[in-house]
Amino acid sequence: MPKVTVDGQEIEVPAGATVLQACELAGKEIPRFCYHERLSIAGNCRMCLVEVKPGPPKPQASCALPATEGQEIRTDSEMVKKAREGVMEFLLINHPLDCPICDQGGECDLQDQSVAYGRGGSRYHENKRAVTSKNMGPLIKTTMTRCIHCTRCVRFSEEIAGVDEIGALYRGEDMQITTYLEQAAKHEMSANVIDLCPVGALTSAPYAFEARPWELKKTLSIDVSDAIGANIRLDSRGREVLRALPRVNDDVNEEWISDKARYQVDGLTRRRLDKVWVRKDGKLAQASWAEAFDAIAAVKPGASIAAVAGDLLDCETMFAAKALLKASGSELIESRQTGMDYDCSNLAAINFNSTLVGIESADAVLIIGANLRWEAPLVNVRLRKAAKKGAKVFVVGPEWEPTYPATFLGGDASVLGNLPTELTEAFKAAERPAVILGAGGFAAGAHAKALSLAHELGCVKDGWNGFNALHIAAARMGAVMLGFAQKSGIADLVAAKPRVLVALGADEVDFGMFPESLKVYIGHHGDKGAHAADIILPASAFSEKAGTYVNTEGRVQMADKAVFAPGDAREDWTILRALADALGVTVGFDNFDQLRAGMIAEVPALGSEGLADYGALAKSVAGNMSPTGSIPSPIKDFYLTNPIARASAVMQQCSNELLLGDALKEAAE
Repeated sequence: MPKVTVDGQEIEVPAGATVLQACELAGKEIPRFCYHERLSIAGNCRMCLVEVKPGPPKPQASCALPATEGQEIRTDSEMVKKAREGVMEFLLINHPLDCPICDQGGECDLQDQSVAYGRGGSRYHENKRAVTSKNMGPLIKTTMTRCIHCTRCVRFSEEIAGVDEIGALYRGEDMQITTYLEQAAKHEMSANVIDLCPVGALTSAPYAFEARPWELKKTLSIDVSDAIGANIRLDSRGREVLRALPRVNDDVNEEWISDKARYQVDGLTRRRLDKVWVRKDGKLAQASWAEAFDAIAAVKPGASIAAVAGDLLDCETMFAAKALLKASGSELIESRQTGMDYDCSNLAAINFNSTLVGIESADAVLIIGANLRWEAPLVNVRLRKAAKKGAKVFVVGPEWEPTYPATFLGGDASVLGNLPTELTEAFKAAERPAVILGAGGFAAGAHAKALSLAHELGCVKDGWNGFNALHIAAARMGAVMLGFAQKSGIADLVAAKPRVLVALGADEVDFGMFPESLKVYIGHHGDKGAHAADIILPASAFSEKAGTYVNTEGRVQMADKAVFAPGDAREDWTILRALADALGVTVGFDNFDQLRAGMIAEVPALGSEGLADYGALAKSVAGNMSPTGSIPSPIKDFYLTNPIARASAVMQQCSNELLLGDALKEAAE
């Protein structure tokens, strides 16, 4: 490890580190615009200039200069100060003076660094150049006159997202950053360029002119739009969540989130259930809580009560429902709404065992029934890293457009019984082979076969478990940990013919299978479940309650409450607690702390954040070892997969413009 001296302080730096990284290790702040830790080095902006000896007697760009033994680095000399002031002066020659109306105001790197490192005046009086703004779709607002050509957005699109949609045209003073052919950026991670942009050239279109950062309350939360559990921050004002931003967590989402995670939040205020409704004479009529509870109690369900958990639920709500049913004498609880019935007896067999970080080091991957770009964009980003290192990727299932080289083997599950030689040889030569079983694979009954293949292909060995189940429901792993899984899935609930069916935000259930049951919907949006319900009890969305979530790799994470629920809506556990009183049963908790303590007592793994230990992977599970038939694609529209997204005007616009190709019509049309 080379030793360097930074402003008189001698430090050791890792081999291959740059001078900029050495300065940061020494605790020095180095200004930069183009450099980003997760992107390749461009050396465009020249803001990170430092003085280095031995070397030429001039400032040098620290981001592109390797740190070597014996270097003397100065970050505070007069030469460096003058050079940075000069660079800032050049950057501001053409930059418009529109900070008061710029959405980046208060969060702008250029603004901050011009105060810290600028001259305080300009010697240029020529006219500023203007650049036409570009169409980057419904999510990204462009004001390209502000662009300083750092190329972060270009590098993100090419290197991380793997979609070459943004690039540079022309040269010199005429250079412009644009999408090719003036088309919208259509990939699922496109809006991350907004966070990367160090100026106000790329800002959030839906959030434009909504608020200033100092007006907002910031709450740490977990994304529920898929099963990855991306760490997000909800920014709210009053009772409304105005935006979601990614938090850095290298083990989960690095610092990226999908466009759906970022922009579905406007759906939190639309089509909300904020009143109690009871169906009378075939029509839903507004009612009081007491009337609703009396109507449920009048059925006298006793042990004939069942509960179905939705995809967005926190563990506390599911535990409260389980406690209610247990006190009533029922064990009819299920979370797989669409009827899947795979074996849940071994939790390691339905877990993403390689971990999200670990899949980057896989060198041969078989994907069964998963469109990663739609089901888990953040897993696709990591798998792209593996492919760039040389991993061979094979796909069985419906075709989709991967962002890396992949071989599609066919869309029928029978392919798994006759894998090509190319695949078996690649897996034989691989040190860390992996199988990824997606929701389509589960639906096609390929769970048992996929697990068997993982063992046959050498995916499970000392120090490496390459069998990975990729779920698409944020609540799935927490649900199975709490026992929300019948042996035959929802068919067991249908066979029991319960007097009362409690749907906990469950909108994908075919309620026609329960014609004789009183259907009680406890949820937050007027979606499919509410339309089928006999009684609607308004509940809280994920942003309106504290909760525990478990992602697809078994990582336990906790979210805080950002805002209060609208109208008469209540937190789910309080509704279930009141329902217990109405049914005359005791559930063992009266407040949230008691509820969480009871949950942790039953499932200790839910008490500490981090990866849960599910034990050894089973050699086999119950199921069909020779699955046949076309593997379905569980997601038909990436932007409209849950009730919050379906209520979101932004997500509907994305679906119309980016997937269906329909531009939204003006009122006059």
